[in-house]
Amino acid sequence: MNQVFNKDILQGKVAFVTGGGTGITGGVARAFAEHGARLAITSRKQENLDAMRSEVESFGGECFTAAADVRDYEAVEAAIAAAVEHYGQIDIVVNGAAGNFLCAADQLSANGFGTVVDIDTKGTFNVCRASFEALKASKGQILNISATLHYLATPMQIHVSAAKAGVDAITRNLSVEWGRHGIRVNGIAPGPIEDTEGMKRLLMPELREKMMRKIPVGRFGRIADIENAALFLASDAAGYINGVTLVVDGGSWLLGTSLM
Repeated sequence: MNQVFNKDILQGKVAFVTGGGTGITGGVARAFAEHGARLAITSRKQENLDAMRSEVESFGGECFTAAADVRDYEAVEAAIAAAVEHYGQIDIVVNGAAGNFLCAADQLSANGFGTVVDIDTKGTFNVCRASFEALKASKGQILNISATLHYLATPMQIHVSAAKAGVDAITRNLSVEWGRHGIRVNGIAPGPIEDTEGMKRLLMPELREKMMRKIPVGRFGRIADIENAALFLASDAAGYINGVTLVVDGGSWLLGTSLM
């Protein structure tokens, strides 16, 4: 990644990242460590956490891991308590754990719908609630990874659209309720990010050209674009930004970019 920010922009901060082993939030976690933050990452799969910890430690960063399912409040609470015990603080929480698959609404089971909502929406609330006291003590911040799917309508994605709309509501409400405690709450809504496993699976050749035509800047996003947005929002430069979900999609949602 090109050097955009000072390497020590997050020096002294501790970042707790869910879904921090892979994908977009794995990239955000790595970028935070590269810019001075000490990491605590959680995911359901310990092997993903171990791989990220090894990568972070290879360039001299610190990375604490705690496996947990964000749908399980007690497990989340234990993971956050372990991170606080390890580092003594948490300054930044990134909610990136998510579930997704393509499915038409008339074929989607109630369990499938509920699973995605439980991971994305309930999981985001669980992590925010469990981290409240630590963030209150540090006057820290929350960064929720959302999407643009629900801004218009995205066929085959009703479950994710509903879940991410809930995440945006959490961002707005907590920014108002917790702002008085010195806690900022913001979000990022990525557009089509081509170097994620999900997009590699979904982006069939016949869809790629169609989608590209609907991106005003003429390219798909990359994880590095989300990393830069996250670094900005997590830095002191964004100290008066609260309750915002920053869209990082090259303007594509304005033209109704979807997979259909």
